[in-house]
Amino acid sequence: MATVVALPTGKALTVRASADRFLDSLGNPNTVRNYGIGVSKTAECLGEGRPLASVADDEIGETLESLWGSSAVNTWNARRASIQSWLTWCSERGYDGPTIPAWTKRMSPPDSETPARSKSEIDRLITRRDIGLREKTLWRMLYETAARSDEILSLNIEDLDLAGRRAQVKAKGAKSKTRRRGEVREDFALETVYWDAGAARLLPRLLKGRSRGPVFVTHRKPGPGKVVQPRDVCPDSGFARLSYGQARALLDEHTCLGGQKGSGWDLHEYRHSSLSHLGEQGASLLMLMAKSRHKKPENVRKYFKPSAESIAELTSLLAPGDTQR
Repeated sequence: MATVVALPTGKALTVRASADRFLDSLGNPNTVRNYGIGVSKTAECLGEGRPLASVADDEIGETLESLWGSSAVNTWNARRASIQSWLTWCSERGYDGPTIPAWTKRMSPPDSETPARSKSEIDRLITRRDIGLREKTLWRMLYETAARSDEILSLNIEDLDLAGRRAQVKAKGAKSKTRRRGEVREDFALETVYWDAGAARLLPRLLKGRSRGPVFVTHRKPGPGKVVQPRDVCPDSGFARLSYGQARALLDEHTCLGGQKGSGWDLHEYRHSSLSHLGEQGASLLMLMAKSRHKKPENVRKYFKPSAESIAELTSLLAPGDTQR
């Protein structure tokens, strides 16, 4: 009597083969590297040689829990997203396989722990006599523009509109646009940042005698073995652009507690402080989004950290009408 064999309804692949095909389909090397961590480790735990179709949904969840259950929220979400992309890719191409179980959920990122400094603290630091003009200008611009540190550090003098107190920057996650013949920096859509009187007074002093090149430069030329892009070198002095690491170390040096390195302020605190102070002064959510150039309201909320005094003042509005403070 003939034996009845059930034929597979879809296409079959081993765990490792499906992982390799998925990673090979990704064009961006950075995406391959980031996704490869989660996909490769998961494939090893599941068993690389077994059919992907034999893997149960709960096995995926248990593997995620065992590998990254105790990791930081962002790490968990990143690894979960890579596995989800892998399994979705397989499903869309007709390969039999599991899905991420419903109980293995994406976690909500915690609120940022970056503090918001008071306006008086910021003013007091910038007006100190032992602070150099370069640092004063950088910190004042970071505070008044509420821009990201990399955006301000990447500015060249040619990018500045000193009369209009504004400049165009390549923002985080900037989308490319159609390039016209001869254009270089406009490969990406640029966004505008604005500063006010404080930075407007300091910038001309910092740029005295210079009309091109990086706004913020080091006090020495790059070493002979260091490769630096022409845009990142002052054509007049030969000094290199001030890097994020150098700028961060300078701020920490002037704000660290008891001379202990790493205990000082962070450059990102100026962005948090700026948006918090604007919010305390009554700026609307839409205006805060326009100033910070965030696209989602929940992202702005993480930056807005009103002081205890401002919350107490707000609470006083609930007092009885005949109460005087």
